[in-house]
Amino acid sequence: MSARNSKANKAAARERLRLEREAQAKKDRTRRQLIVIGSTIAVLAVAGGISYGVIQANKPDHWESVGKEAVTAPKNTDGTNGTNVVIGKPTAKKTLEFYEDARCPKCAEFEQGVGETVKKDLAAGKYKVKFVGATFIDNMDQGEGSKNALSAMGAALNVSPEAFSDYKAALYSKKFHPTESEDKFAKDSYLLEVADSVPALKGNTEFKKNVQDGTFDAWAVKMSGTFDKSGVEGTPTLKMDGKKVTVEGTANPPVTAAEFNTAVDKALKG
Repeated sequence: MSARNSKANKAAARERLRLEREAQAKKDRTRRQLIVIGSTIAVLAVAGGISYGVIQANKPDHWESVGKEAVTAPKNTDGTNGTNVVIGKPTAKKTLEFYEDARCPKCAEFEQGVGETVKKDLAAGKYKVKFVGATFIDNMDQGEGSKNALSAMGAALNVSPEAFSDYKAALYSKKFHPTESEDKFAKDSYLLEVADSVPALKGNTEFKKNVQDGTFDAWAVKMSGTFDKSGVEGTPTLKMDGKKVTVEGTANPPVTAAEFNTAVDKALKG
């Protein structure tokens, strides 16, 4: 082999080696760039996920949102936002105030023991009943049943005062009232099942639509706010002329017809 060819071959070999090294270096740079980009994307994804989680955690829920909306009040109400709900003959001189939470087991006991007596007294014009709905049990366990049931009671009141009273009695009945730990009233389907036991509501398409659409959700929130501002600390609470109506010698509400008659008759005289 000539010296010239030997030198040329060596030069060609060195050039191939240089090109190979440059190609490998380019691959290495590309790989490093991809690693950096991938890491950046991962960090952004995590940060984005955290941001999304924070946004979702701070996003107001349905009931917080509707509390800021304009109120559609049911028929048969008056006062600001329709939160004044009075049932009975206008000629009745005295008003008995009921403070109740739909999920409250003691309220259920009260309604089961006294409901029929109240119905007869209202028919006789013995007194009127002012209803104030509470939702504090929802607040204690982050539930929705008290508010949802209160909204459904608004839908019943929109039908008639009688439908409201009968529906409230059905919600508190032994057949339908759940234990306090069960948030069954949070489901519209269950509220409608209860309504099927009330003749004025069974098959009532307007009532059903109002329950499912949450027509009176904002009203329920405002009603709950009325309870919160009342100073009443528990349910059931009965008041007449600004004074609690209780079993003689106790701070307890009457939960039997006999206790109720005695306590109310005394309040009526006072």
